[in-house]
Amino acid sequence: MSAANSPAPSRPVRPVQVVVMGVSATGKSSVARRLAELHECDFIEGDDLHPRANVAKMEAGDPLTDEDRWPWLARVAQTMREQADAGRSSVVTCSALKRAYRDRLREDVADVWFLHLHAPAAVLEDRMSRRTRHFMPVSLLASQLATLEPLAPAEHGRVVDVTPPLDDVVAAASRALAELLNESPGA
Repeated sequence: MSAANSPAPSRPVRPVQVVVMGVSATGKSSVARRLAELHECDFIEGDDLHPRANVAKMEAGDPLTDEDRWPWLARVAQTMREQADAGRSSVVTCSALKRAYRDRLREDVADVWFLHLHAPAAVLEDRMSRRTRHFMPVSLLASQLATLEPLAPAEHGRVVDVTPPLDDVVAAASRALAELLNESPGA
């Protein structure tokens, strides 16, 4: 998709916290960074908020447990709350695999919107096998897919297929976010 066909960016008129979610290798960081730039929001890399013990566990090929994730999710939620309290919008990466995790993220923040990046397992396995300098091994993809609870119809968000090229994915995500930003407050 050419830049001419891309949606015109719209800056949020009210603070909104966008959580770019999904399993590993869906392109959360790449999509989130570009969305934040397009919509003049702060970008927050959720992986940077993991306790060191979580990163070490994943590097060793051990899946995280709920007990491992709760402190991390609390840090992500706190960061979003600080953004909202400051009147700032952000685009945050966070796997947010379970509904309970997403419930925790939106517990203390008024306007949270989830962008669920999705692709078939074979696409994700291929991407994971080709990337370098990332702590998440391919061996953990199956556990993430087994843990994933897709967005429920009542959850505030959108699913975007990440099989197409990055520019197309970002354009689709940006259109979805622009639709949200054009909604009336509290919609």
